[in-house]
Amino acid sequence: MEKEWRRSMALLSMNIVMQLTGLTARQIRYYEEHKLVLPARTEGKQRMFSLDDVDLLLEIKDMISSGVNIAGIKQIFEMKNNPTSTKEVQQAISDAQLRAIFREEMQIAQRHQRASLRQGNSLAFKVKTGFIYKNQ
Repeated sequence: MEKEWRRSMALLSMNIVMQLTGLTARQIRYYEEHKLVLPARTEGKQRMFSLDDVDLLLEIKDMISSGVNIAGIKQIFEMKNNPTSTKEVQQAISDAQLRAIFREEMQIAQRHQRASLRQGNSLAFKVKTGFIYKNQ
Protein backbone atom coordinates (compact mmCIF):
# COMPACT_ATOMS: atom_id res chain seq x y z
CA MET A 1 0.00 0.00 0.00
CA GLU A 2 2.78 2.41 0.94
CA LYS A 3 4.67 1.58 -2.26
CA GLU A 4 1.59 2.41 -4.37
CA TRP A 5 1.16 5.65 -2.45
CA ARG A 6 4.78 6.64 -3.11
CA ARG A 7 4.51 5.86 -6.83
CA SER A 8 1.43 8.06 -7.12
CA MET A 9 2.97 11.10 -5.40
CA ALA A 10 3.36 13.97 -7.86
CA LEU A 11 6.96 15.05 -7.36
CA LEU A 12 8.50 15.36 -10.82
CA SER A 13 8.52 18.54 -12.88
CA MET A 14 7.96 18.70 -16.63
CA ASN A 15 11.73 19.04 -17.28
CA ILE A 16 12.54 15.88 -15.31
CA VAL A 17 9.76 13.94 -17.04
CA MET A 18 11.00 15.10 -20.44
CA GLN A 19 14.47 13.77 -19.61
CA LEU A 20 13.12 10.47 -18.25
CA THR A 21 10.78 9.78 -21.17
CA GLY A 22 12.50 11.42 -24.13
CA LEU A 23 9.23 13.21 -24.95
CA THR A 24 8.92 16.90 -25.68
CA ALA A 25 6.82 19.24 -23.55
CA ARG A 26 4.43 19.61 -26.47
CA GLN A 27 3.93 15.84 -26.72
CA ILE A 28 3.25 15.57 -23.00
CA ARG A 29 0.76 18.45 -23.13
CA TYR A 30 -0.91 16.84 -26.16
CA TYR A 31 -1.39 13.57 -24.23
CA GLU A 32 -2.79 15.58 -21.34
CA GLU A 33 -5.23 17.36 -23.70
CA HIS A 34 -6.50 13.94 -24.76
CA LYS A 35 -6.78 12.88 -21.09
CA LEU A 36 -4.28 10.04 -21.48
CA VAL A 37 -2.27 11.41 -18.57
CA LEU A 38 -3.53 13.70 -15.82
CA PRO A 39 -0.68 15.32 -13.90
CA ALA A 40 -1.27 17.16 -10.65
CA ARG A 41 -0.97 20.95 -10.57
CA THR A 42 0.67 23.22 -8.03
CA GLU A 43 -0.97 26.44 -6.87
CA GLY A 44 1.05 28.19 -9.59
CA LYS A 45 -0.45 25.77 -12.20
CA GLN A 46 2.87 23.95 -12.77
CA ARG A 47 2.44 20.33 -13.81
CA MET A 48 3.80 17.76 -11.38
CA PHE A 49 4.09 14.11 -12.39
CA SER A 50 4.26 10.89 -10.41
CA LEU A 51 6.24 7.77 -11.24
CA ASP A 52 2.95 6.22 -12.38
CA ASP A 53 2.53 9.13 -14.82
CA VAL A 54 6.05 8.53 -16.16
CA ASP A 55 5.25 4.83 -16.67
CA LEU A 56 2.07 5.80 -18.47
CA LEU A 57 3.90 8.24 -20.74
CA LEU A 58 6.49 5.58 -21.59
CA GLU A 59 3.70 3.15 -22.41
CA ILE A 60 2.05 5.76 -24.66
CA LYS A 61 5.39 6.42 -26.35
CA ASP A 62 5.85 2.70 -27.05
CA MET A 63 2.35 2.37 -28.48
CA ILE A 64 2.82 5.44 -30.70
CA SER A 65 6.12 4.04 -32.01
CA SER A 66 4.30 0.73 -32.71
CA GLY A 67 1.81 2.59 -34.90
CA VAL A 68 -1.16 2.83 -32.53
CA ASN A 69 -3.01 6.13 -32.85
CA ILE A 70 -4.51 8.19 -30.00
CA ALA A 71 -7.98 6.69 -30.43
CA GLY A 72 -6.51 3.19 -30.21
CA ILE A 73 -4.54 4.09 -27.10
CA LYS A 74 -7.70 5.44 -25.47
CA GLN A 75 -9.49 2.16 -26.23
CA ILE A 76 -6.62 0.10 -24.85
CA PHE A 77 -6.55 2.14 -21.64
CA GLU A 78 -10.34 1.92 -21.33
CA MET A 79 -10.22 -1.86 -21.62
CA LYS A 80 -7.42 -2.02 -19.03
CA ASN A 81 -9.32 0.18 -16.60
CA ASN A 82 -12.71 -1.45 -17.21
CA PRO A 83 -12.29 -5.24 -17.32
CA THR A 84 -16.06 -5.82 -17.52
CA SER A 85 -16.14 -4.25 -20.99
CA THR A 86 -13.47 -6.76 -22.07
CA LYS A 87 -15.67 -9.61 -20.84
CA GLU A 88 -18.65 -8.18 -22.75
CA VAL A 89 -16.57 -8.01 -25.94
CA GLN A 90 -15.41 -11.60 -25.44
CA GLN A 91 -19.02 -12.69 -24.83
CA ALA A 92 -20.21 -10.87 -27.96
CA ILE A 93 -17.50 -12.51 -30.02
CA SER A 94 -18.34 -15.97 -28.76
CA ASP A 95 -22.07 -15.40 -29.43
CA ALA A 96 -21.26 -14.25 -32.96
CA GLN A 97 -19.07 -17.29 -33.51
CA LEU A 98 -21.80 -19.57 -32.17
CA ARG A 99 -24.35 -18.03 -34.52
CA ALA A 100 -22.00 -18.48 -37.49
CA ILE A 101 -21.46 -22.14 -36.63
CA PHE A 102 -25.21 -22.71 -36.26
CA ARG A 103 -25.95 -20.95 -39.56
CA GLU A 104 -23.31 -22.96 -41.43
CA GLU A 105 -24.52 -26.22 -39.94
CA MET A 106 -28.14 -25.47 -40.90
CA GLN A 107 -27.11 -24.58 -44.47
CA ILE A 108 -25.14 -27.81 -44.85
CA ALA A 109 -28.04 -29.83 -43.47
CA GLN A 110 -30.45 -28.18 -45.92
CA ARG A 111 -28.14 -28.87 -48.87
CA HIS A 112 -27.94 -32.56 -47.95
CA GLN A 113 -31.64 -32.66 -47.03
CA ARG A 114 -31.04 -34.14 -43.61
CA ALA A 115 -31.46 -32.96 -40.07
CA SER A 116 -28.62 -31.16 -38.38
CA LEU A 117 -27.26 -32.64 -35.18
CA ARG A 118 -28.44 -29.54 -33.35
CA GLN A 119 -31.64 -28.92 -35.29
CA GLY A 120 -33.75 -30.37 -32.50
CA ASN A 121 -32.38 -27.74 -30.14
CA SER A 122 -32.67 -24.91 -32.65
CA LEU A 123 -35.77 -23.34 -31.09
CA ALA A 124 -34.11 -23.18 -27.68
CA PHE A 125 -31.01 -21.71 -29.33
CA LYS A 126 -33.06 -19.09 -31.17
CA VAL A 127 -34.93 -18.04 -28.06
CA LYS A 128 -31.80 -17.93 -25.91
CA THR A 129 -29.60 -16.00 -28.35
CA GLY A 130 -32.17 -14.00 -30.29
CA PHE A 131 -30.99 -15.70 -33.49
CA ILE A 132 -33.67 -15.94 -36.17
CA TYR A 133 -33.01 -18.17 -39.13
CA LYS A 134 -34.08 -16.60 -42.46
CA ASN A 135 -36.05 -19.59 -43.80
CA GLN A 136 -38.01 -20.26 -40.62
